[in-house]
Amino acid sequence: MQSADIITDKMPNHIGLILDGNRRWAKENGCKSTLDGHKQGYDSLKSVAEYAFDKGIRNVSAFVFSTENWNRSKKEVDYLMKLLVRMMKRDVKELHRKGVKVLWLGTRIGLKPDVLQAIEDAVVKTEKNIKGTLAFCLNYGGQQELADATSKIIQKGYNAEEITPALIEENLYAPELGPIDLMIRTSGEQRLSGFQLWRCSYAELYFTDTKWPAFTNEDLDLALEEFASRNRRFGGDAKKA
Repeated sequence: MQSADIITDKMPNHIGLILDGNRRWAKENGCKSTLDGHKQGYDSLKSVAEYAFDKGIRNVSAFVFSTENWNRSKKEVDYLMKLLVRMMKRDVKELHRKGVKVLWLGTRIGLKPDVLQAIEDAVVKTEKNIKGTLAFCLNYGGQQELADATSKIIQKGYNAEEITPALIEENLYAPELGPIDLMIRTSGEQRLSGFQLWRCSYAELYFTDTKWPAFTNEDLDLALEEFASRNRRFGGDAKKA
């Protein structure tokens, strides 16, 4: 199947991206620092997300910094935070101009005030945009999201017999985002690493050896072709994607 022939009714509504391989890409390409891989990876995210929205995909979630990433070197963490703040302050203007809505999924714990402010400003600035939603999973952990949802439900005074999947969904980070249809992980790794555990419950999983900074629009087309070829059953009879 050619890229241009992807059946529109088999297009995912929400794709999730685990952006793996930035540092390895930098080493393989002779960069002065492995941190350069994060910069290239960030540029790839902007390009791929815009391409996805142009194809009619409504939501793109990107795993940009996990709650476990604090264990990396201070130099790398500081660089990533500066990169994120720059994106939220400067490059969000371009996203806003193109009609893209920005969401944030994650916990506030550990984030510095300037990072939190930049994120919150970007979310407010773009909240009425409708072309597509780019959700940044930043300081995010799938287990932490479920723990936080549970805490919110308890604080609201619900009894045990009132707990339902729908209630849990309502208390997730950015509950309006909805389930992930297609989850893409790059760089040859084949695991979720805690990425959107609830929303990925029926996601189609796609793994590629391509490292994230080298991931192109053509690579996304290959993933979409694979998605369109799959028979999604959701635990029962086959359904359209």
